[in-house]
Amino acid sequence: MRSALERHDFGSVFALARKWAGISYSKIAEACEIKPERVGTLARGEGSITTYDKITRIADALRIPGHLIGLAPRPWEPASPQPRTALTAQALPVGYSLDLTRTAPDPNGDGSVLRRDFVRTSLVGSGLVVGLAGIAALPRGRRVGSEVPRQLRERTARLRRLDDVLGGGDTYRVYLGEYQSTESLLRDASYSEPTGRALLSVLSEQAQQVGWAAFDAGDQQEAKRLYEASHRAAAEAGDAALAGNALAFLAYQRINGDKAAAVRIAAESCRTAGDEAPTGVRALLYERLAWAHAVAGDASETERALGIAEAALADTDDSPQPDWVGWVDRDEIQIMTGRCWTELRRPLRAVPVLEHVLAGFDDTRARDKALYLSWLADSYLAASEIEQAAEVTSRALDLSSGVASVRPRERIASVIRQLEPHHRVPAVAAVLDKARS
Repeated sequence: MRSALERHDFGSVFALARKWAGISYSKIAEACEIKPERVGTLARGEGSITTYDKITRIADALRIPGHLIGLAPRPWEPASPQPRTALTAQALPVGYSLDLTRTAPDPNGDGSVLRRDFVRTSLVGSGLVVGLAGIAALPRGRRVGSEVPRQLRERTARLRRLDDVLGGGDTYRVYLGEYQSTESLLRDASYSEPTGRALLSVLSEQAQQVGWAAFDAGDQQEAKRLYEASHRAAAEAGDAALAGNALAFLAYQRINGDKAAAVRIAAESCRTAGDEAPTGVRALLYERLAWAHAVAGDASETERALGIAEAALADTDDSPQPDWVGWVDRDEIQIMTGRCWTELRRPLRAVPVLEHVLAGFDDTRARDKALYLSWLADSYLAASEIEQAAEVTSRALDLSSGVASVRPRERIASVIRQLEPHHRVPAVAAVLDKARS
């Protein structure tokens, strides 16, 4: 059952529920709001369920904990989840730090998967899923000094590294606990006006972090709420860069809906941060503006925004960069360039860029690499290179297995649908079979 849930093979879930728990397909259909004949078809191995709304409906109807299917914890789950394995029951000592730069050995040859699983289970076992005790746990009215925002920001930066190897379904509670602790600190402690502004800036940064985890886990409503809260906190703190980034997140969320609104909000994010923003911030906001233009189908504006992002990154003014843009480097700009040209159906421009960058991309960043490979596969399809598209899609499927993020599955499902008309090609047949199993 756990294996079927991890694969989102709900047909097998339904069949197992009937076989071992005696739950009829008609009762499953009623609880999950699915037609009874559809339940039977799925149980026979025909078709699949891939949309977030339907997956969450099934999870809630059958009381499937979010972590078993790559989602954030469901609203009805207890605050402290039970350990899932013997390893998760072992709490980490106070002050223990996870070394995210080393890969544990794997007898099956996939160190990245074992490393990801170790970090995930260690987080659950250590109690980090409900937030970290420490700086923010102060008596009501206690005065805090100017060093506290700095300490909180440093801890936020350390926790951000978890996003390199884990999906939002695993990190959401960790980040939420930090955000809520800072909220409590702002509400209950006393501090000077400059310290209060600094705390609001930290709160804004943390809201973006937990909002991103919610977005990655598929909870769009929660992500939007947090991005909007981040924007308010940043504006109150007078932090233009974070205010601009909050708008960029909101624009990114609108990409698959109102494309014109996404472009408008992304452009506003660049104006809000301003020309005096750190170079990394400008590069990040303009590459996201480029993506909004690409999805809207505007090639010239896409190229212009990418040019500004590249120029900002090349600007060596030695100004301090916030940690939250530390991942924006030349490779990231090249990845976004390849994604944009893929979206604009220009495979001759997209493929060389994506191939070059992904050749050196670490498999431990499984979620991101699976996503980026899906765009490479998409470009191969646009160029009618069917076998290459199938090969890349197969690799993306392998990497996305067990990642607590809905985004790789959504992207790969789109590529799979494009491959289906070519099912007679052996490489395509193999990857379609892998996708089903």
